[in-house]
Amino acid sequence: MTSRSVGNKSYGSWFPFPNPVNETSARLVAAGVVLQGVAFLIVREWWVLVPLSFGFLARVLSGPRFSPLGQFVTRVVTPRLRVQHRFVPGPPKRFAQGVGLGFSGGALAAWAAGAPALSYALIVGLVAAATLESVFGYCLGCAVFNRLMRVGLIPESVCRECADWSRRPLVTTG
Repeated sequence: MTSRSVGNKSYGSWFPFPNPVNETSARLVAAGVVLQGVAFLIVREWWVLVPLSFGFLARVLSGPRFSPLGQFVTRVVTPRLRVQHRFVPGPPKRFAQGVGLGFSGGALAAWAAGAPALSYALIVGLVAAATLESVFGYCLGCAVFNRLMRVGLIPESVCRECADWSRRPLVTTG
């Protein structure tokens, strides 16, 4: 397996994460997550959580490469939009996808354990965070990533561009 450099890290060619990330695509994927989460809250069936959780897992591993939603957004929707695209660092977005995997996977596990109320609560939280991203351009996972960098739990080497967030807004318009 060959590898390529992304930012200051080398990843296997099967699992590279884009860096930078198109903010427009990220917001559109978040809108898809909102729709999937709301669908689960309406139909209240465990199987709706499977594609939601798989999508997060796929995006954590390699961005949109293995994610059906990510592929649809990056290959079909985003190229057709006539807007100014903004690009942001990849590591915070990957972290945010990991948080989404925790919430959606946790909801699936809670359902399997016979705790549907916990599943609903986790998906409500996920929908709220994805709504902030898709509608307002505020990435809650990215904000947590920033705080973890500030307190030293995530080293600067993970995202040198992210080390000084005082120069960049957390809220974007697009």
